[in-house]
This record gives sequence, structure tokens and C-alpha cells, in this order.
Amino acid sequence: MTTAPTMLKLRHAHSIVRAGFLSLLALLLSQSLLACDSGHKDRSLTPPRVLVAPYDSVHGETLWAVAPLRNESGTTLISGFEITDKVILAVEEVRGLRCLPLNRVIEAMRSLEIQTVRTPDDARRLASALGADGLIVGSVTAYDPYNPPKIGLVLALYAASASMTAASDLDPRSLSVQPTDSSASGAANRNRVPASVVSQVLDAANHQVLMDVKAYAQGRHDDRSALGWEVYLESMDRYAQFAAHHAVDRLVQNEWLRLTNETGRQAQAPH
Repeated sequence: MTTAPTMLKLRHAHSIVRAGFLSLLALLLSQSLLACDSGHKDRSLTPPRVLVAPYDSVHGETLWAVAPLRNESGTTLISGFEITDKVILAVEEVRGLRCLPLNRVIEAMRSLEIQTVRTPDDARRLASALGADGLIVGSVTAYDPYNPPKIGLVLALYAASASMTAASDLDPRSLSVQPTDSSASGAANRNRVPASVVSQVLDAANHQVLMDVKAYAQGRHDDRSALGWEVYLESMDRYAQFAAHHAVDRLVQNEWLRLTNETGRQAQAPH
């Protein structure tokens, strides 16, 4: 039979054990929180590369719009609207550019009774109705979400205002259309031909594409995650973000080259 003193001793021992367990639990929890906080503080942050538009910003940012991209990939896994939104977001990231939301563009197309922008005249009318300085027209030419992912894009940029030209008095005879995958055309012909064109198929099996994905991911992903920069290969939604940014990047580079060439030609022209 257990005596009263023995019962008291057992209860006292139980209290000591319980108190010790709670103290140990509190200590472990505290150390865990400190480790998490320390990891957050020690995390190195790297800003992503910033794209800069080549246009004169004295009178404000240049306004672009993006017409709904046509889905010519042969698959119904996506709609052109999904990729169009990603192109718009990529344009918005360019310093010196603004981009109209897609619903504004669709409303303007309905009012003009334009179902799909297929001709330079359609592009001119739509850009004028939107008050945009430039209009991007294009299509999705390939789409494969399975590993390794693949996506193809064609984007054509139409210049609709003088703010996208190096000067307003260029000699049209000195300008010519360049039918290449990545080309630039003169300001005098901006109503008839695209100012810049990009055509690309980004296949993640290509090592150069993988290097481009890694460069794009810098400053855009959690470097403490297990996947690291390859997170953009595991999700087709993220891979499409990369593809849209890559295409817009090339458009901006083409525009730098186009305006540089126009300025050089004008400087060499006899006065």
C-alpha cells in the first residue's frame, strides 16, 4: 500500500520531470525560431537585370499595347490570352515603358470590329484608337509543357508615333526592310512594316536556353529552395514567364539597334 509521503514524492518527481520537459521544449522552439530568423537575415538578395527602353523620356514613358497573341502551336493546352498577359507583364518591367492592360485592347478591338490583328492597317488603327506609341502583334508557335519544356513565340512591334523614332525627317530611300528573325526597319515605314521582329523557340534541352533561364532567375527566386533557379523549368507557367521576358528583352535590344542606326544615318546624310 502506497503511503502518503510516497505519493507526495511521486507527485513532486512528476512535476520536476514535467517542468524539465517543458523547459527543454521551450529551449528547442526558441533555438528553432532564432535559426529561422538568422537564416532570413543572412539571406543574400540579388536584384534582377533591368531592361531599359531606348526612347526619349523627356515627355514621359512610352506607351505600348499588346494585341492578343494567336495560338498557332497546334495544341489546346493554352490560350493566347495566357501568354499575352505574361508579355504585358514583361513590358511593364522595362524601365521607360508602360503597357496597357489586355482588357483595354480587347475593348478597342471590339469597337473597331477587329477580330484578329493581321495587317499593318489593323495595327495602325488599333494603336491609334488606344493612343499607344507602339503595338505588339504576335503568336505562340510552339508549346510543350513536358520535361524539357518548349515554347515558341513570334512578336512584331509596330511603331505608331514619332516618340519611337530617332528623328522625324529621315530619308525613306536610306531605309530598307530586313526579312530576318530579328530585324529592324525605318521610321518612315513604321505604318507598313514592324519596327522590330523577334522569332524564337526556347527548348529547355538546349544548354544556351538553360543558361538564359539561370540568368533570368537571378534575383527572382528563393536561393534557399531545393530547386534553386531550376524552379523555372519545373513549372510551365514560370517557364512561359521566362519566355515572354526573353522575347521582350530581344525586342528592346532590337529597338536600341534600330534607333542607333537611324541616328547614324541621319548624321551622315547631307544637309
